[in-house]
Amino acid sequence: MKKPALLNNRRGRTALMGAFLAIALLAGAAWQLWPQAAKPAASGAAALMLEQLKESTQPWLENRRDLSTLVADLRDKRIASAALDRDAVYISTKDGARYWLPDQSGRIADLLLQRYADGSGELFPLSLFRTDGEAPWYAGALSYAPFGVLALLLLAMLAVKMRPYAVLRKSTGVGFDGVIGAHEAKQALTDVTAYLRDPSAFVELGARPPRGVLLTGEPGTGKTQLAKALASEANAAFIQVTGSDFSSMYFGVGIQKVKALFQAARRQAPCIIFIDEIDGIGKRSEQTRSSDAESNRIINRFLTEMDGFDASSGVLVVGATNFPNSLDAALLREGRFDRSIAVGLPTLADRGALFRLYAGKLRRAADIDFAQLARNSVGLTPAAIASIVNQAALLAARDRAARVEMEHMVEAIEISRIGAKPDGVTPLSDAERTRIAVHEAGHALVAAALNTGRVEKVTILPRGQALGVTLVTPLEDKRLHLESELRGRIQMLLAGRNAEQLYFHEVSSGAGQDLQEASKLALSMVGALGMGPAGSLLSLQAVREAHIEFDSSETLRSADALLQQLNRECFALLQRMKPALDEISQRLLDEESVPGEAVVEAIARLPVHDLEMALKPLRQRAHGGLERVALSAYDQEQPFELGAAPAEPDEEGPGMA
Repeated sequence: MKKPALLNNRRGRTALMGAFLAIALLAGAAWQLWPQAAKPAASGAAALMLEQLKESTQPWLENRRDLSTLVADLRDKRIASAALDRDAVYISTKDGARYWLPDQSGRIADLLLQRYADGSGELFPLSLFRTDGEAPWYAGALSYAPFGVLALLLLAMLAVKMRPYAVLRKSTGVGFDGVIGAHEAKQALTDVTAYLRDPSAFVELGARPPRGVLLTGEPGTGKTQLAKALASEANAAFIQVTGSDFSSMYFGVGIQKVKALFQAARRQAPCIIFIDEIDGIGKRSEQTRSSDAESNRIINRFLTEMDGFDASSGVLVVGATNFPNSLDAALLREGRFDRSIAVGLPTLADRGALFRLYAGKLRRAADIDFAQLARNSVGLTPAAIASIVNQAALLAARDRAARVEMEHMVEAIEISRIGAKPDGVTPLSDAERTRIAVHEAGHALVAAALNTGRVEKVTILPRGQALGVTLVTPLEDKRLHLESELRGRIQMLLAGRNAEQLYFHEVSSGAGQDLQEASKLALSMVGALGMGPAGSLLSLQAVREAHIEFDSSETLRSADALLQQLNRECFALLQRMKPALDEISQRLLDEESVPGEAVVEAIARLPVHDLEMALKPLRQRAHGGLERVALSAYDQEQPFELGAAPAEPDEEGPGMA
């Protein structure tokens, strides 16, 4: 039977329920206010006393008496009338006096009735006041009111939990043209758009349209924007939820949410269900706990709903996650999430367009170089670029500037990469400043010499948690990294520690973070990429997935051997570049910040023979994979020697990056 049109949407069902509720309230009010048949008026002393009590009990409550008074009045027959309440006895005497006795236990009423029944002679009028028989119809339910309120609260909570999903029927306001970058992802979604626009064309050809699309990528790459753009391009309804929305403290509620979600999508077809952070649904596991059983039931319901899609239903599930390995394998098989689309980082041109887009909303200067900003933001996501532009506006507002200038943009990029300048930092001693300058100069010189990136800036001013920073940005957008590039990256990380060893013959704790990052790279090269010194090609990830017991001591020894080898090469390179190390260190002590161009110029002034001898073994190992650094003749001047500055014996060592 076809469902009435009024019940096909949420607004119609809500109006219908409101109408029923209003009718019920009006009926109850009419029943209470309907004129009742007139009762015969009571007469006599008892009726008069009851009327007076209904008007006010205050005349009796003003005089409280004890049981002896009541017994004496009974014996002397002075009582004109009496009324029994649930917890009190009201007495009116023949001389016009009025008093009351408390009777919570009912014993006084029993005594009065016994004396009343056993008495002889004329009996005084005795009546009942506010008994249960005279109580209104709702009086019996008042004792259960707390339980009723609690039940209503529970029902309200369940109603909120089970509320229908909000369906955006109109355009989301975002199209593919409004999403900058993600060209490969947009190209992969074109046939999905065609299916949503005309599902019947696929059915006529016998083609099975996709049921699910999984968007993967780093946080902030625009996966949500792509899903909204897909809905707009396909002119489809849009339902947005998250993976954690299906979790509930009540058993079975999550399954009902899954059912309600797909029912709403089928009613609004063509429709896109976008599940952000779909990894929150999790994986099925052994039911060792009740929560595991509930999670398994939710995933099973998802699998059932996706299998139940009709070829022409016009419903598509789009999932977004940063951890695709956290999804259940059954969700990723063919027939469910048919497509897995990687949303990559924006290219150089895309970053420039993103800066123009977000900066167009600000009052900015006309001379902002968006191409330079794009070059300095390699590896940043669209969300990070939006945050940088907003940070630049905040910096301009803090400086009371009339508009956002280029220096605000540059400083915002530095804050995003290396942190903000902390306030109220304790001044460093001369020995600490010298050690930090040598440390950061070592990082910068090795990075420039090995071409591991573009050295933008070197500073010994504290930034974030670091007491000194060398800002090195990637030269280009890359997806593949050569072994020589990774080795150069490790040497750049070890250069600060080696520079300290070269000058002070002792290292400090400032290289702790550098060693941690270098160790991660070395372990990845040895255990996953087959780039270890022993030539092993075994992947530790494959061993773990095969559930094979494995002794990792050999891998750790290989990673340490790689680090030791690169540490020796880095130390030899710094020895050859010691004149440049002297120059940059002294400039940092004098100026506190040195641009990257000065580092390259210092390397260029080194003797060609010395630098070629230092870089020759590295180039041979890289098989020509490194670019050469432009060199010029060295002017043979004596370099400034920093080794004479003694290190304090009790210094802890600064934190450096």
